Amino acid sequence: MVATHVPMSDLRSMNTKKGLTIRDIAKASGVSAATVSLVLNGKGEISEATRLRVLEAVSRLNYVPRKSKGRTAGTSETLRFLKIAKHGQTVNRDHSHFISDYIDGMSQEALRSGYTLEVVSYEGLPMRTIAESLTGASVRGIVVLGTELSEADIRMIQGVGLPSVFIDTFHEVVEANFVNMNNADAVYKVLQRFRANGFERIGFIGSHTATTNFELRRNAFHSNMERLGLVVDPAYILSVESTFQAAYEQTLAYLATGAPTAECYFCTNDIIAYGFAKALRENSIRIPEDVSIIGFDNLPMSATADPPLTTIDVSKRKIGYQAIAVLSDLINASERQPSVKILVGAELVVRVSDRYQKNEKPKQVLVSSASG
Repeated sequence: MVATHVPMSDLRSMNTKKGLTIRDIAKASGVSAATVSLVLNGKGEISEATRLRVLEAVSRLNYVPRKSKGRTAGTSETLRFLKIAKHGQTVNRDHSHFISDYIDGMSQEALRSGYTLEVVSYEGLPMRTIAESLTGASVRGIVVLGTELSEADIRMIQGVGLPSVFIDTFHEVVEANFVNMNNADAVYKVLQRFRANGFERIGFIGSHTATTNFELRRNAFHSNMERLGLVVDPAYILSVESTFQAAYEQTLAYLATGAPTAECYFCTNDIIAYGFAKALRENSIRIPEDVSIIGFDNLPMSATADPPLTTIDVSKRKIGYQAIAVLSDLINASERQPSVKILVGAELVVRVSDRYQKNEKPKQVLVSSASG
């Protein structure tokens, strides 16, 4: 999903301008108004591609559905989802699918609970500007995409005083409401799979991009390696930036040093896995015959990658649904509530990239500097 820059002038007028209609969304996404209605209400047999186009148009145009009949006229029963791209290394077009899934889950639960949901996108704006845009906003509560946010950013948004829930991030010691994937559980499943396949030299491709989930996965890799009695070898750990091109180029540079490869690698997300795999192939390292790979996110491209990527899948719709449910409870509570921290479990989607094509165990591969 493309994050849309919101100028300050638009922020000031956001709550007063005339709302768009379903027909506007239909025109923007190239479908019928009936199809838009089905997508927003979670009904009908709508293809994934069509559903994504509609939800992307909803986000891009900041569409606010008409107020539910189940609420009293004259009261504001609107919830707002803040899609924030602070640096854009992870909240970008490559990850539009999982953000759309978050919106899908939120929309369905908001509709069921009698709320309307508006989606507002911010790209590269100072956090103070974003927080100021919420001051006096005619909304009951907010769900915030916290993928690229720091603890300080979270506290600044909380300072506005609106009931709030943060998704796609998690902090154990921050007094805030979080709904996130269970990274420790997910990484354990990856490493358990590698161990079951008999691997001993296990590598990790992490990222130094400022994203809390990346840090949680890195910590989970080390703790679960120890839990499973596996040895961490620093020679098989690489940190790259989180875009496809950067992961590809930095892996090429790493291989050009003649560094040995592990038997298998866990990549901190699918985009990094794609770049890593491309660099391996260009160095005549076969997947999975020589090196097995498991990613994280189960993006649509993973099923058609070369080879199809084994990866971790977490229900983003479930996270979105839970976020609205928690927010609704906060809004309707008669007294101050303790913070709620929910972790949604993961499933390993097994494809080809982590399985041997031959019965023999792959040998350790050495790449000379000339091959880069």
